[in-house]
Order: sequence, then structure tokens, then C-alpha cells
Amino acid sequence: MNLAVIGTGYVGLVSGAGFAELGHNVTCVDIDAARIAQLERGEMPIVEPNLPEIVRRHAAHGRMRFTTDLAAAVANAQVVFIAVPTPSNDNGSADLRFVLDGAREIGRAIARYTVVVTKSTVPVGTADRVREAVARETRHPFAVVSNPEFLKEGTALADFLKPARIVVGAEDPRAIAIMRELYRPLMRTSDRMLVMDTRSAELAKYASNAMLATRISFMNELASLAESVGADIDMIRKTVGSDPRIGTKFLFAGCGFGGSCFSKDLRALVHTGREHDVHLTIAQSVYGANERQKHVLGIKVVSHFGGKLAGRRICVWGLSFKPETDDIRDAPALTLIAQLRNAGGAVVAYDPVAIENARLALGEGVEFAHDPYEAATGASALVLVTEWHELRNPDLERLKACMKEHILFDGRNVWSAQDARDAGFTYHGIGRP
Repeated sequence: MNLAVIGTGYVGLVSGAGFAELGHNVTCVDIDAARIAQLERGEMPIVEPNLPEIVRRHAAHGRMRFTTDLAAAVANAQVVFIAVPTPSNDNGSADLRFVLDGAREIGRAIARYTVVVTKSTVPVGTADRVREAVARETRHPFAVVSNPEFLKEGTALADFLKPARIVVGAEDPRAIAIMRELYRPLMRTSDRMLVMDTRSAELAKYASNAMLATRISFMNELASLAESVGADIDMIRKTVGSDPRIGTKFLFAGCGFGGSCFSKDLRALVHTGREHDVHLTIAQSVYGANERQKHVLGIKVVSHFGGKLAGRRICVWGLSFKPETDDIRDAPALTLIAQLRNAGGAVVAYDPVAIENARLALGEGVEFAHDPYEAATGASALVLVTEWHELRNPDLERLKACMKEHILFDGRNVWSAQDARDAGFTYHGIGRP
């Protein structure tokens, strides 16, 4: 099947590569000519495990193409995916300008019956607006489908190729049949496709992200209580997670979630509720709890040194919002670094892949190191923010030799508190006694 994917960000590029892996012919479209040229050279604009190999292989075989010519790509496609950004407006609503601009361009370009699919995360009712935008530009038959993505950065390709579910929102039987054929290779052992109306599909995506965010923020709030009463959040997590009705996923306390999805989607969900006079107090509280949690680690560091960091060098390990990505959008590390600098501290940071993105975001006020122990040299404290595998088991003796003061702040509770203390460090975790 010939496909066009509008947008070459995380969702568009991963989806395009995934569909090519399933045997489809994919044309990826972007208005950014520099990015298209980069992809044509086989260079990836994002960090995602296994993505470069798959994109290069299918590009070499002619199954993946890259262009700025949306009209040509759409005219040749049976299915067109809209995978463009939907950033937050100031009031929390999702900005649909890129989605609707894309829909209008698609309408002008389609030459036959075409299935137009919203892959971007969009609020309820967007499919109706896309349908209206396309209809104003064409007399050719078409259908609009909502097919939200459920991809996690760092495991996005694996999530695409081994999905827990495939949500398809559509009212057109022909479009549903085409979507089933499109995803057929992923349904040989079980039918993972959930077919519903477009509005249910749109809301299902927000509901999923809101539920995951709620679990994280609930455990983070419990961690604060655990610290206050002298309990251990790790023991509480294991107890709660052992209940099969609850399960173990997304129950780890830490310094807050970041990324491009959870916070943005919570705000959009709350805004949609307000528009329909439904007050989503839980979703609103989850967003607020996470914003507070992103400050907890910085408060711990600054408080330990009596409120002032002047003359002290603070080392930060991990800048991306999670491991296996260079994405720093809404990353807790950015909040932490701002707190440390405001308290007068000199910050030196290390991350395996996100340094260049962080440099653009933070400017010249932060020193960056390309080795974790180089970053820790001369530091009064070391703060772990992102739990990259290479940072989970540090050489404590080497750290002790290179640091000026021996104080560790574990923002993800991945280090052994006992090992750190036995090695002569002062250890601070999240929700740990």
C-alpha cells in the first residue's frame, strides 16, 4: 500500500519506518527542507534505538522516501497520516493549526478515494474539523480516521511493531477495511485492533496518558508522605504493585515526569472538560502535583547547603526527560538546573546523547562534560536526574576520589542507599528514610 506521512518528528518518522517494515511504500513529508535533506543522507534528527538502521535499509530499497512536496506524496497515496505537532496554547488547549493546515493541503492534493488519518494527539472533535477542512478543498471521496499513537520514546519502534492495542476511530466501513489491511501483519496471532467512533478514539488517547500520569504523581505524593513519617516508598511500591488489580507499572517515585506528552495532554484534557462543563479535578491535580514534584530535587539540594550554593559546583547526571532519547522537552533536569543556578551554584552536567539539545535550551550558563566522572570532578554534590543504564551503578570509590564533598542525590531511587553510605557518602533519595 502507498502511504504518505505528514511530519517527520517522533511520531511521523517512527510510524513511517514501522509501516515500511510492514512492507508498505512510505513517503515522509516535511516543510523543513533541511530535515528532509538530513534524512536523505541517512542522518536521524532524533535519537531512537534501532531507528537509523531501519530507515536507512528501507530508504536504500526504495520503500521510504523523503520530500517537501506534499501534493505529490498525497496524490500517490491511498492512506495519508497527519503526524504534526499539537503544542499547548497558553490556556492549555491543543494548538491544531498544523493539523488543519495539513488537512487543507491534503484536500487540495487528493486524486482518488483517500483515507486521511490523524496520528497526532488531538482533542475530541478534531476528526470532524479535519473532515470539514478536507471537504472544502476537494470533490474526491475520502474518509477521516482517528488512529492515535501509543509509542514510548526509547522503545517507540518496538511499541509500533508489537503493539498492545491498535485504536481505530472510524465510521466509514471502507476506511475500516483499509486500516485492517494496513495493520494486518501485526494481527497474525491476535486481533489487537479496537474499532470505535472517532470521538471515542480521540478521548481514549488522552485517557490513557492521564491514567499513567496519575499513577506516577500518586506515588510521588506518597513519597513525600513516606519521608515525613519515616517510611520507605520502595517497600510501599512493592506492596501496592503486588496487587494484581493494580500491577507494577508506573509506580516508581522520582523527580517528576517530563516529555512532550503527559503534561501537554493533561492540560488539553482539562481544557476539553471545561469546554463541556465537566470539571476533571483529578487530571488537574495530577498536572499540579507533577509541577510541584519537579522542584523537589532542587529543594533538597539547596536546603542541604543552607539555602545558598555560591562557590559550590553541583554535578547533574542526566538531562533528557527519560533514558534512550535526546528529548529534553519539559525535562525535570531543566527545572533542577534553574533552581541550582538561582541559588548561586555552578552547574556541570552530563548526558550520553542530550547535551546538544540542552546546550541550546540552557545557553552558556551551564558547563557540559562528555564523561560522567569528569563532570563530577570537584563537585560538592552529584544529582542523578535521568536513570541511564550507564549511570545506575556508579564507581563509588572513583566518585569519592574526584568529588570535593561526598553528597549524592538520587532523583530516581536507582542507587543502593546502603552502598553509598558504606562508601562514605551522604545519600538522599525520594521517599526513602
